[in-house]
Amino acid sequence: MNYGKLYLCPTPIGNLKDMTFRTLEVLKSVDLVAAEDTRNTLKLLNHFEISVPLTSYYEHNKAQKGGVLMEKLKSGQNIALVSDAGMPAISDPGEDLVKLCIEEGVEIVPLPGPSAFTTALVASGMPTGRFSFEGFLTTNKRSRKEHLEEVKNDTRTLIFYEAPHKLMYTLSDMLEVFGDREIVLARELTKKFEEFYRTTLSAAIEHYKETPPKGEFVLIIKGADKQALEEERKAALPTPEELLKEYSALGLRSKELAARVATELGLSKREVYDTYLKIKDTL
Repeated sequence: MNYGKLYLCPTPIGNLKDMTFRTLEVLKSVDLVAAEDTRNTLKLLNHFEISVPLTSYYEHNKAQKGGVLMEKLKSGQNIALVSDAGMPAISDPGEDLVKLCIEEGVEIVPLPGPSAFTTALVASGMPTGRFSFEGFLTTNKRSRKEHLEEVKNDTRTLIFYEAPHKLMYTLSDMLEVFGDREIVLARELTKKFEEFYRTTLSAAIEHYKETPPKGEFVLIIKGADKQALEEERKAALPTPEELLKEYSALGLRSKELAARVATELGLSKREVYDTYLKIKDTL
């Protein structure tokens, strides 16, 4: 089998000078470019004087078009996959084509290059050692809040993409679910009006009430506070006295009873046993 290759080609997120030499070489050499929006990609190819056939591959045609592209790859054609901006297969249907290639034994060649969320993260000032990229939130309010509830106790730095017309809804839901955390709002990355706004969720809401948001945003949010989570967990636990009274009905011997309560509450056996001795006459 002499299959072609699928090249994952990142494109600039704003500044055309960020196009890599290797990506240009690949785009010039492939048989076909599969693009999220052929109009945008055509402008890019024209800028770099690249003449290669274009075809569309986006969310609403991926099921049908994936099979078409696979047949071309199996026939020996090389295909470059690009998104509107940044790395393909990140928050776009390219991931489905990658899975299909893996299933069919087609080689995938990823090229490094521009990516909005890493660009925003490294300049945010937030911890970069561990982070969670959450992509775009849904437009459905209930589903959006469910997503935020799922990650509210994550102690890693959280990263989201957001469009300007949805920003205020998202910030309001984040404030309600997360509390008033630190946030960095990065917009117009690599462009003339690039901006990093370092603030809190409540202050960001007030700011954008006065200044309507413009441009695509990357939201970098401080993760949950470990110490606060631990204190919250401990506060929700029953007291040793309460558990000793509850478990005394099981007929356990005093030391067995103390050991069980100590394990459940994360306390020392001696501490719980001392408590037992103080209240044993009430059990």
